[in-house]
Amino acid sequence: MIREFIYKYYIDPIRYGQPYTLIDTLTYALLLIIAVYLVYRWLHRSGIRFDGSLLLATLPYVVFGGLIRVVQDTGLITSDLQYLLVTPIIFFVVFAVTAVALIAARYASGGRRDRFIRLYAGAGIAACLLTGGTLVWYGLSVSRIDVVVLASILGLAAITSFLVYGTLRYVLRWEYAADPLYQSLIVGHMLDASATSYGIDIHPLRYVEQHVVGSTLIDWTGTAFSMFPLKLAVVIPAIYVLQAYRKEANPEFWHLVVLAMIVVGLAPGVRDLARMVLYV
Repeated sequence: MIREFIYKYYIDPIRYGQPYTLIDTLTYALLLIIAVYLVYRWLHRSGIRFDGSLLLATLPYVVFGGLIRVVQDTGLITSDLQYLLVTPIIFFVVFAVTAVALIAARYASGGRRDRFIRLYAGAGIAACLLTGGTLVWYGLSVSRIDVVVLASILGLAAITSFLVYGTLRYVLRWEYAADPLYQSLIVGHMLDASATSYGIDIHPLRYVEQHVVGSTLIDWTGTAFSMFPLKLAVVIPAIYVLQAYRKEANPEFWHLVVLAMIVVGLAPGVRDLARMVLYV
């Protein structure tokens, strides 16, 4: 019975690309919380201060995670190694790459914080360029690259991000909304909502929403653009709560929580954008 349960809710969805259920969604959410805590403990013991600058330097690895997930979508990897690039296993893969780059940059920096940040961010950018280059090659030689789709989704994400930021900064008078960390959080989730909305309602291939909350809301409202109010219902209160507890919380742990929130929006947003541009 246990074996059947594991295969039904965890293994088969990975192997066959099935939509998420409430059970695996809650499981992965719990794993995310545990992972954030374990990373916090590891950073603390390693003497690495996780602040705003290190968080921003980590964002290229988030983008890398979204891009390398598309490599599996393209079918370029035909062996069982492809399952390393499927959720949730891909999180451990990207974490391992990030950890190796973090440790290598720390030792190569000679103790200089500014050099450490540059080396760490540079390695992440290089990983993005390498993976992105592979996807561009695939689009040019095997599939296609739809510039209209790219411009449409990025344009929608830019407009909605600007509107959300403008509302927080100038209507609600939240001056802290100008913090690059909160701006990254807004952009990541607006990109995710834009890609999902475009992919389901507009894109010729008509993609589907795999996450149980999003798919339920889309079925109920009849449009994928309902993802925007869903995102706003989460992001805006989250920013308010994060700021309220910013001074009281442990700085390293607080920044890790912000990073985790950015990841769940930016990574799938990048993946969905790349998939739709390449028609995979």
